Amino acid sequence: MSERIHYTKPSITELEVEYATDAARNGWGEQCYAYIERFETLFRQHLGVDYAIATSSCTGALHMGLAALGVGPGDEVILADTNWIASAAPITYLGATPIFVDIIEDSWCLDPEVVEAAITPSTKAIIAVHLYGNLCAMNELLAIGERHGLPVIEDAAEAIGSEYHGRRAGSMGAFGTFSFHGTKTMTTGEGGMFVTNDPELYEKVLTLSNHGRRRGQKKQFWPDEVGFKYKLSNVQAAIGCAQVERIDELIEAKRKVFLEYQKRLTGLPLSMNPESADNKNGYWMPTIVVDQGIEFDRDALLEAFRGNGIDARVFFWPLSSLPMFENCLENTKSYDICERAVNLPSYHDLSVAEIERVVALIEEHLAG
Repeated sequence: MSERIHYTKPSITELEVEYATDAARNGWGEQCYAYIERFETLFRQHLGVDYAIATSSCTGALHMGLAALGVGPGDEVILADTNWIASAAPITYLGATPIFVDIIEDSWCLDPEVVEAAITPSTKAIIAVHLYGNLCAMNELLAIGERHGLPVIEDAAEAIGSEYHGRRAGSMGAFGTFSFHGTKTMTTGEGGMFVTNDPELYEKVLTLSNHGRRRGQKKQFWPDEVGFKYKLSNVQAAIGCAQVERIDELIEAKRKVFLEYQKRLTGLPLSMNPESADNKNGYWMPTIVVDQGIEFDRDALLEAFRGNGIDARVFFWPLSSLPMFENCLENTKSYDICERAVNLPSYHDLSVAEIERVVALIEEHLAG
């Protein structure tokens, strides 16, 4: 039996081990925030934004950002139906309602035309999720936001390394959020980041992130409001520092894996993550979408992968198909594409031989 091919795993070197060990040995007392502050600075510089706050998850970063914008009961927040629930859950935490709209067929991200049509007097924000590294149509979405006086938020959890017209994903909206889960291009094990160029919004989220204690408050243990506890630990941040120092290497490794897949899958009746001339895709998760009209059994392909020691994933289900939400069957692209798509293994050091094992099964399956 060939060695198992995992769908994803992090790239950890001696640098990460060195920094984490130092944080475990010395990162206490006066040094308890040293790696956190360094991580925030490094990531902010990489992204080209003014402010960054390290968090325990992307979900937490999104929750605090929405709260700082005043999202609450009776409000609506628009996002694509094709997404992981982490993009919608923080909306519900605040008592607001997620409004699911359909996607663009080639990018799998929310369609600006249906976004604008979905805006009501109750709409409070738009969340642009850069799915699997693919980029949302940010110029169109930002223009919609400006016309209607709505903030456009970037959920860039899956888009480290992606660039839109020369600007890094997560740096364009009212705020951006990132995930450093162990499956992501860069990792801290669990973790996230809130970023923004808005100083007032930064101060609000900074206060919320520290149990509501405002920066500069002289009274000890005096919260100015009820906040949250979504902090990243110093040890996790130490790993993050090493990962940011290696970020270009990590991004290029993911891109190399995708391009190896793309080269071998060309000519088959399927499409993959797009990249236009103006954009750069970080290719977090190489994904195949089998052409409409082609006989395809997704579950049979996944079973064939499992039988050959290969891990793969289903494409995200439409959020409105989940039991806690109401169906939005009018989102026909979201409901159609999930049955024709599969996420492929994509860790940084995936070998050409391993990629060829994956491709061979896809070819065999599509050959009928």
